[in-house]
Order: sequence, then structure tokens, then C-alpha cells
Amino acid sequence: MTVTDSVLLFVAGFLAGLVNAVAGGGTFLTFGALSLAGLPPIAANATSSIAQFPGYVTSTLAYAKDIRRYWQGALPLLVVSVIGSLLGALILLALDNPSFKRLVPWLLLAATALFAAGPWLRPKPTGGAGAEGGRQRYLSPLTQFVASIYGGFFGAGMGIMMLATLGLTEGGDYHRLNALKNTLALVIAAVAIVVFALGDVVGWVQVAVMVPAAALGGYAGVWGAKRVPQTAVRVFVIAIGLLLTAYYFAAA
Repeated sequence: MTVTDSVLLFVAGFLAGLVNAVAGGGTFLTFGALSLAGLPPIAANATSSIAQFPGYVTSTLAYAKDIRRYWQGALPLLVVSVIGSLLGALILLALDNPSFKRLVPWLLLAATALFAAGPWLRPKPTGGAGAEGGRQRYLSPLTQFVASIYGGFFGAGMGIMMLATLGLTEGGDYHRLNALKNTLALVIAAVAIVVFALGDVVGWVQVAVMVPAAALGGYAGVWGAKRVPQTAVRVFVIAIGLLLTAYYFAAA
């Protein structure tokens, strides 16, 4: 690995940690940087998952006060996240690199479109906890299960997807949803990392360069998320998603 590759990976790791803490989508950056550094698609994806893990940890810790208020209610989502991530990671290892590469731009496009449509798809508040509340209790774990399969399989846009689905099924403002998203992303990433490490598809030298950068970016991102207007955060994430989707379509 050259010095240029090392600088590229460090910068991408920091920016990915920052973006993941704000709204998700950091895997767009790490996967792209690892691909440019020469790793094949499946190894780039697996390495990206591990490199970003410290960022998930630090951004989750930065939301510790928020998490303590709701963690018991989030237990069903944590359980389905473990199961879904395990399934998604195993599906990835069953594919070859050319097959996976053809899927990448479509996965990015779907995640970006879902996040962009989130404000219009979010259900209107209801006055009680009747039949609608019951449906939401079942819908929330179901949508999180699907999102966690995607997160274990690829991960790019996982945070974007979870913010959108949590916005549809869970109550609260942006920061509550972001804290919940960070917690679930941490669990999904941990499960996928175990599977990828056992599958021997990780570039450990690249991980060593990106890990400290992602950790710094993750903490810095939470600081920014609490001070930047939500509209600006959403526009920034959508722009990243669209630009990288176009890049991967061109490279396919």
C-alpha cells in the first residue's frame, strides 16, 4: 500500500465516521476509497465494515444520555438487527466479486431515494394507541429486520435507510432517531465483522489506517449533528448519495 493510498484511506475514514454520526452513508466513502486502493469489491465491503466500527462506537457513546432513556423499548429492534445482519453477511460471502459489483450502484440508488423520500413517507401523528399503534409495533421490527439484512450485506447507506424506516415507524425528533440509528448500526456492524473476519475477506492493513480516523470522525460528527439544521444535514446526505451512485454506475 502506497503513501497516497494511506492518506486517501485516512481521510475517507474520518469523513465516513463524521457522516455516519450525522445521518449515515459513510460506507459510500470508505468502500469507494478501498476500491481505489485496489481491494476487490467483497474485500472492500468487508474491510469498510470493520474500519468504520470505532466510529459507530464513539458516535453511540456521544448519545449515551439519549440511549439510556429508551434502550428497553429498543430491545426488539436490537434482536432483529442481530439476526438480519448475520443473514446479510452470509449472503454476501456466498456471492462472487463480479456479481456483487453489479449490485452496488442499485443498492446505493435505492438507499438514497428512500432517505430523500422520508419526510413525505412519514405517517401523521395519531391521537391514541389503538389499532394504528399495534400495527406500528409490528411494522418497526419488520422494517428494521430488512434494513439490518441490507446492513450486513453491504452497509453503504445503512444509516440512511434506517433513519428513513425509523422515521416511518418510531416517534421522536431527529436526534432521538439518530441516537437509535447509531445504536442499531453498532450492533449490525459488530455481527457482520465477526462473519467477515471468519470468512477471511478483510484487508487488515487498510483497517489499521482507517480505524483511528473513523473514530475521530464519529465523535466530531455527533458534535456537528446537534448544531447543524436538520434540512442542511438531509441535503448534504442526499447529495453524497447521488454523487456516489452516479460514480458507481459509471464504474460498473
